[in-house]
Amino acid sequence: MQSRLLLLGAPGGHGGPAARRVRLLLGQVVRRQPGGDARRSEVKLLHAGAGADTGDTVNIGDVSYKLKMPKSPELVPQNYFSDSLAQSVIQHLRWIMQKDLLGQDVFLIGPPGPLRRSIAMQYLELTKREVEYIALSRDTTETDLKQRREIRAGTAFYIDQCAVRAATEGRTLVLEGLEKVERNVLPVLNNLLENREMQLEDGRFLMSAERYDKLLQNHTKTELDAWKIVRVSEDFRVIALGLPVPRYSGNPLDPPLRSRFQARDIYYLPFQDQLKLLYSVGANVSAEKISQLLSFATTLCSQESSALGLPDFPLDSLPAAVQILDSFPMMSIERAIRWLYPYTVLLGHEGKMAVEVVLKRFELQDSRSSLLPEEVVRVEKMTENHVFQASVTIRIAEKEVTIKVPAGTRPLSQPCTSDRFIQTLSHKQLLAEMMQSHMVKDICLIGGKGCGKTVIAKNFADTLGYNIEPIMLYQDMTARELLQQRYTLPNGDTAWRSSPLVNAALEGKLVLLDGIHRVNAGTFAVLQRLIHDRELSLYDGSRLLREDRYMRLKEELQMSDEQLQKRSIFPVHPSFRIIALAEPPVTGSTAQQWLGPEFLTMFFFHYMKPLVKSEEIQVIKEMVPNMPQEALDKLLSFTHKLRETQDPTAQSLAASLSTRQLLRISRRLSQYPNENLHSAVTKACLSRFLPSLARSALEKNLADATIEISTDNNLEPELEDYKCEVTSGSLRIGAVSAPIYNAHEKMKVPDVLFYDNIQHMIVMEDMLKDFLLGEHLLLVGNQGVGKNKIVDRFLHLLNRPREYIQLHRDTTVQTLTLQPSVKDGLIVYEDSPLVKAVKLGHVLVVDEADKAPTNVTCILKTLVENGEMILADGRRIVANSALVNGRENVVVIHPDFRMIVLANRPGFPFLGNDFFGTLGDIFSCHAVDNPKPHSELKMLRQYGPNVPEPILQKLVAAFGELRSLADQGIINYPYSTREVVNIVKHLQKFPAEGLSSVVRNVFDFDSYNNDMREILINTLHKYGIPIGAKPTSVQLAKELPLPQQTFMGYWTIGQSRNGMQKLLCPAETHRIDVKGPALINIQEYPIERHEGRSQTFTEECASWKLPLDEINLICDIATSHENEENTLYVVACNPVSLYFMNMTGKSGYFVDLFDIFPRAASGVWHPFVTVAPLGNPLKGQVILHEQQSSVILLLDTTSQALHRLILPSEEFTLKKTSWWNKEEAETYKMCKEFAHKNWLVFYKEKGNTLAVLDVLEGRTHTISLPINLQTVFLVAEDKWLLVESKTHQKYLLTKPAHIKSEDSRVCQLYVLKEELPSTGFGVTQETDFSIPHKISSHQLSSENLSSAVGQKIASPNRILADENSYATVVVGFPDLMSPSEVYSWKRPTSLHKSRVTDTFYGGKKKIGTPKQSNCVTLLDTNQIVRILPPGEVPLKDIYPKDVIPPQTAGYIEVTDLQSKRLRYIPIPGSDSLSPYTTWLSTISDTDALLAEWGKGGVVTVDMGGRIRLWETGLEHLQRSLMEWRNMIGQEGDRLMQSTGCGRAGSAAMAHGMWDLPRPGHEPASPASAGRLSTTAPPGKPKTLLFFSSPYAQCWHSALNLLDTQ
Repeated sequence: MQSRLLLLGAPGGHGGPAARRVRLLLGQVVRRQPGGDARRSEVKLLHAGAGADTGDTVNIGDVSYKLKMPKSPELVPQNYFSDSLAQSVIQHLRWIMQKDLLGQDVFLIGPPGPLRRSIAMQYLELTKREVEYIALSRDTTETDLKQRREIRAGTAFYIDQCAVRAATEGRTLVLEGLEKVERNVLPVLNNLLENREMQLEDGRFLMSAERYDKLLQNHTKTELDAWKIVRVSEDFRVIALGLPVPRYSGNPLDPPLRSRFQARDIYYLPFQDQLKLLYSVGANVSAEKISQLLSFATTLCSQESSALGLPDFPLDSLPAAVQILDSFPMMSIERAIRWLYPYTVLLGHEGKMAVEVVLKRFELQDSRSSLLPEEVVRVEKMTENHVFQASVTIRIAEKEVTIKVPAGTRPLSQPCTSDRFIQTLSHKQLLAEMMQSHMVKDICLIGGKGCGKTVIAKNFADTLGYNIEPIMLYQDMTARELLQQRYTLPNGDTAWRSSPLVNAALEGKLVLLDGIHRVNAGTFAVLQRLIHDRELSLYDGSRLLREDRYMRLKEELQMSDEQLQKRSIFPVHPSFRIIALAEPPVTGSTAQQWLGPEFLTMFFFHYMKPLVKSEEIQVIKEMVPNMPQEALDKLLSFTHKLRETQDPTAQSLAASLSTRQLLRISRRLSQYPNENLHSAVTKACLSRFLPSLARSALEKNLADATIEISTDNNLEPELEDYKCEVTSGSLRIGAVSAPIYNAHEKMKVPDVLFYDNIQHMIVMEDMLKDFLLGEHLLLVGNQGVGKNKIVDRFLHLLNRPREYIQLHRDTTVQTLTLQPSVKDGLIVYEDSPLVKAVKLGHVLVVDEADKAPTNVTCILKTLVENGEMILADGRRIVANSALVNGRENVVVIHPDFRMIVLANRPGFPFLGNDFFGTLGDIFSCHAVDNPKPHSELKMLRQYGPNVPEPILQKLVAAFGELRSLADQGIINYPYSTREVVNIVKHLQKFPAEGLSSVVRNVFDFDSYNNDMREILINTLHKYGIPIGAKPTSVQLAKELPLPQQTFMGYWTIGQSRNGMQKLLCPAETHRIDVKGPALINIQEYPIERHEGRSQTFTEECASWKLPLDEINLICDIATSHENEENTLYVVACNPVSLYFMNMTGKSGYFVDLFDIFPRAASGVWHPFVTVAPLGNPLKGQVILHEQQSSVILLLDTTSQALHRLILPSEEFTLKKTSWWNKEEAETYKMCKEFAHKNWLVFYKEKGNTLAVLDVLEGRTHTISLPINLQTVFLVAEDKWLLVESKTHQKYLLTKPAHIKSEDSRVCQLYVLKEELPSTGFGVTQETDFSIPHKISSHQLSSENLSSAVGQKIASPNRILADENSYATVVVGFPDLMSPSEVYSWKRPTSLHKSRVTDTFYGGKKKIGTPKQSNCVTLLDTNQIVRILPPGEVPLKDIYPKDVIPPQTAGYIEVTDLQSKRLRYIPIPGSDSLSPYTTWLSTISDTDALLAEWGKGGVVTVDMGGRIRLWETGLEHLQRSLMEWRNMIGQEGDRLMQSTGCGRAGSAAMAHGMWDLPRPGHEPASPASAGRLSTTAPPGKPKTLLFFSSPYAQCWHSALNLLDTQ
């Protein structure tokens, strides 16, 4: 259809009103303005004479252009001219016309905004040129410019795109946004721009008109068509629109492309032109205010402002702002400026200051008289000529102003009437301001996560009767997803489906673009033309026009709507509006500073501040009436403190506590008032997975707000309190009950193997609470902590059917909602699990939610929050059936539908996206952690009932440590329960395999990372998992033979010719004087225990360190054994302090007694304190005794009470100091052999009384003696061995078993004579009395006694050690009155004689005898164990000649009377040593002290505070070695072979069990059967072999078998 415009004035033309109007329009002449350019261009349309093929001419100044008749007049731009053109615009148009006449392509460059586009369109409208417009984006590809392949009727065709269509049809190609395109896409146009040539995919070749016409002279058109040559029209031009890069962000122009364009800087309109335009818009606003406003805006666009880093002011939005001020002249101009340029949100502190200075300079700052709109008073519908409008009355300054705004197609509701919307003052004001903006432009709401942006937008839409179209934007969104997407028709043809945004534009809906801060600016640019001009060009060739332009086109072409729709032209509905929702930009961040100059031109920005405290209280109280008031006040004080702080860490925490989250917490607390607020807040912030800095900031702020952890949390909850019970159709988890669901699809209810443990029960109880409140759940945790198991168990208990969907990197919105499948050769789409769950009311479990791109998971937000979602096939999910309104393709959400999302925690090493950060606050979050050690151990026992308990404990402890290292960031991989369970399952199935090889199933992943490997090995070794050890790595101490036993003679008790010699000793009984109690502080400290047998098997089992000062000295060590618990007590004496700990526990305790022990008045006082732990019923109480002052303290470690016990005897209370001789200071001793029976004996050296302290009865019995005491040994409860001072004569004191006060029977003292065996000939040898170092207080068993003395015997006995012998056994003592036989194993030299004084303590000679004998008797293992200094040890026998002995704290000498062997075990030297060497030497002659540990070992503590546990008993060592070898496993050293079940099979088993020597090796001596041997053939390295007594015979037969082969 020909346009009348082209035939204007030509004969036969249909002239008329339209023609006249265009003549007037094009005849506009801009009047001269004072001070302007003398040369003014003007635009004229001249008549060009007769003839249908000639048209009119357009003159711009001295440049004229002859109009041509457009072939497709509907493609000519319409209505771009304004009433009066600014002179600067006419100059631009004149320049473009010049370039057009030259046949050159132009590039209009300039700041962001619609000005460049409108000038290009004005020129094309003026010259009647058809336009092909394309908005370039980062998603633009070659196919969008050249040709795209489409399928029609089963055949693929190439469809020409904009560049090709423009070239062949002679149109103008408008390319907008060249800086957005990815590099190396636009060079595809280079040849088309330069030579007007292009090769097309379908084989055609575009050729320039000039060359084509030359060919046409020699060839026919048919020939050229056959050659597929296509003529490029001579009218083809390109107008490119772009921003200058680098000032603005984007890709710079490729030099070859740039060189093909002629550039023109289209800067903002000059000041006078702008001013004139604004005056015409705002007649009611004072001219001065408009001038100030424009001056302010121009200043912010200057070079100086951009140098300060201020983004350009959107000058193109000023007319819209002035239009609002025209209706509200009394309104604050600064507020209007903030809508255009939200500098308070956009800029940092310096930027804000700069803008405020400019505001002040132009007197635009708010004064007290400045007014803001207060609220929307009423809204009334006005429908004229099918135009939907509303009359809105807004109150401002006690006046009511009514404005007309676009309205939706639904009935209106009055402002703020929604039941879910709580009116607050700030909300009323914001809605009123949004109404003002809505009058002229689209709106962008900026506010923090969960502050209520969507709620406000919905209320706004309801008020104006709009239907909402929510669209979630995301980072990877493409332009196609915004506008149109391809899909396949049932017959296989390709087609385009318009996006919800395009449909909303056609239907006049309100579009909510949720998350424009996420979307890429290069993608969002495709909407610029829709937002500025309400026009849009789509991929399928459709064009959307603004309604006035559409009506003008309809009138010009005189076509109906249907005819225009056939030509793919549609009107944008006049009610269509966009509200964009965004989070505030992060100042200073390049990635998150999304609000750039381009965005500023598109919207009016309204900042939605977080609610002030009073308003938030109002919202929460109205939404949740039952919320406890105290908790609400605390919660809001805490939240607002976080929001107001300047600390970025605290602000990031505040983002997790949005109004949405506070409402969720409030709903929960109102339903469960006994809940702890602390746990609710930490759950909302997911504090378990916060970085340590953020977590400590959260804890500090919670403490400041007096939000404390409930005291119950510190107690280990019992599984009994959290039982699952299903009774009469109701499920109870913990204290929460829920009805059991009546499921139709029983097969979809999950059923899983689940072992109840307390931690998972607590999580499930927590989940059930939220589930009953109607929340959707999000479970976040590391891998392998049981998230899936918990959810499956939870749904199983509730009997809820489950739909399961697992996300991954390639999950798309389509696959999330539909599943394509082929039926009968056709592709059909079936509902995905998500749609099924929505329809049927099942629970949708979304697994690995963090692995999918955030764009995919973002669509869940609209589903969870709005109950709306658009499916890939065009169907729509809606929240309630009321919204269906007879619409097709609607799926209503079932009321039982619920979603449980599972995700890994954010951050490395998890490679997923931050699901919690993006969508966390729309779900109720639960952090799932590995079970606590106690729960984990219980669970592992159920997985591996036959796996030994120690192995399970080692695994739990080692993995616990590795997890804490992961939490601290030392290692990356968080080892989980899943890995431990897999190890235990393996050990359960294959018990013969060693633990150290099975753990490699988990740790071999890290075997190539040396740093990680080292940390892992150290950790596993610390807990005794011998990874890397070999079965032959056994390094036990070398055994030396014990000398032959010697019969030393007899001990006879009081027998002489005169008969029994006994003396009577009177006893007095008194009550103890108790002072106190004084409460003392007992501090806890962690024990870092290292297992000793990690790489090699030695006697050392484990070690750990006391937190000891450098100058402190250890002075005593004691152990107590009650109810299978070994408790260790260590006393230090500088200052006096006590350390005690359970020897298997993880914590030790420390008591500082510095203030309690008195200091001596004169001289250097060296306190020496001994410790005696008491037994039941006084378990946990200890006696401390200081030897010089004889202070006796009773410490109760459970109640932290300290008493002082004062003995009545004068001798024990008065201390006489000898000032002339410091060496003879009195020493008081405590005998503690029977402390476990709650009585002790005290005596003074060289004194003549014994005080028996009965702690339980609170009495003391003082026994007076006729002798002066050197030392006392309690050899039995009622028989004590006394040694007289000076003479060293021994006495035996017998006493009644229980001295009672009313029965004060005397004690009897017998002389004990040591008689040598008769040597004959009447010769009597001199007797040398030696003082025993230690005498056992119980006897050896008959077996051990027989084994020791080498003859079968059953008799009372005692075992003792002194300086002359390794061990002495007295047979018959102390119970038999007949002479007792004494058997001894003599030392080659006495200990005290061979003392070397220059190896310790810098060569200083020792003074006096050390106070600690360091000797214990182990009756069960038939051993005497003592610590000796290196000088007393035969080092030459232990170490080879070329080996230098290591530095040690001493050697443990083990005298084994069972095997008649000696062993010397070196104690490693202490890390630090106190400088008080003299004092040290008075305590012990070695750097370590010794005590008994259990029945087969000892515990040592060196002076540096390192405690070590040693196994000395051979049977214990053998058992441990067997366990150790089992942990290592044998497969590395064992030949794999398949055997039958005959005798060969049993032989193979024997071979696998024992490491037998190969033929040619010298066998171990049969005498060594039953012990650990280190023998080896000459010239061979020592091989450590393992035997056990019952197998000695088997060993011999095996040797014989080898010899015969």
